[in-house]
Amino acid sequence: MNKDLDIVIYGATGFTGQLCVKYLKSVDDGINWAIAGRNKEKLREVAKSQGTEVEIIVADCEDEEALGLITKRAKVVLSTAGPFHRYGSKLVASCVENSSHYVDITGENFWVKGLIEEHHEKAASKGIRIIPSCGYDSIPSDLGTYFSSTKVDAPIKRVESFHTGKGGASGGTLETMFSMGKLGLGSEMQDTFLLNPKDSFSEEQRKLSSDRVGLIAKKEEIDAWSGPFVMATANTRVVRRTAALLAERQENYGSEFTYQEYAFHESRWEAIKALFYTITIGIVLMTPLKYLVRPFLPKPGEGPSEEVQRTGFFDCKYVVETEDGVKSVYRMFGEGDPGYKVTSKLVTECALALVKDIDALPGGREYGGVLTSASGLGSVLIDRLSKVGILFEGPLKQ
Repeated sequence: MNKDLDIVIYGATGFTGQLCVKYLKSVDDGINWAIAGRNKEKLREVAKSQGTEVEIIVADCEDEEALGLITKRAKVVLSTAGPFHRYGSKLVASCVENSSHYVDITGENFWVKGLIEEHHEKAASKGIRIIPSCGYDSIPSDLGTYFSSTKVDAPIKRVESFHTGKGGASGGTLETMFSMGKLGLGSEMQDTFLLNPKDSFSEEQRKLSSDRVGLIAKKEEIDAWSGPFVMATANTRVVRRTAALLAERQENYGSEFTYQEYAFHESRWEAIKALFYTITIGIVLMTPLKYLVRPFLPKPGEGPSEEVQRTGFFDCKYVVETEDGVKSVYRMFGEGDPGYKVTSKLVTECALALVKDIDALPGGREYGGVLTSASGLGSVLIDRLSKVGILFEGPLKQ
């Protein structure tokens, strides 16, 4: 199949989509790319605002024929069009059918589970890499754990990650959070191994993988306080899928590997304040209060100011315990608002890795399936990110 487009950014008129256009233009080194979405005039405005004459493709998320015109031409589709359960399913199906690699920024595990059930085997047989969750959800969790594993010369028993950052919220992300409450998702969504292949974990691993982490605790290894992290439910399942996929390639973290994640706080008081904030968010999302609050929050297409994007940051630490009881600490961090400026960098570098570094990717050129950033891009992505301001360190002094 003749693929004349290296990357197509689908959902380019959204807040994060525009940031991806801006970032890809800034690093353009000869690749042929295009932008796509539902509204031609808005796409033209995006191209004009970014000073690029990139090709524009119009395709509604429900128009299978129009989506096919994208995926028949694109080597990689980068999608920022969320909520993904609403706008992404036919696009992914088209990618698998027409042999296009795919990356996105979803945190919707229930939707990813459906992708695995529908497309993993076919994508694997065709050597097509479908890689959801390539933004702040869930690359720091997933790739940071993977990086830590490459620095430890022993089987790993457990990794605990601790997350902090500063940034803003976009209307698209908020729309996803508010819309999920209307879907009537069953108790299956509470499964901590939701994304894992069948029979890829033990009951002992399940016991040590609860989302119900301690409310506030002192962590001596990093001299900080921990608490619940609002995105842990999404991120932990991605890391556990990575562990299972690596084990299938005989690259196991450890035979009884477990993973949990927390928020990082420098003081007990900061941990207490954050805990009450997290509880408040949960109350709003799970009660009729959401209908009162939603009109006052950013709408789809809106997001944090350039000042917020510029002054934001993220910082993640990983406490790694080997099977013989030795502990060490690693770090992944970067400047910029994590949800948007950093996310646009992360997902675009994933797409570039699939174009520029396909022969060096883990598993070999023919490896495919519904993957994760660590299992599908691995050290190649670490190297790319390290060159653009997303840094990895360790082991750190304790």
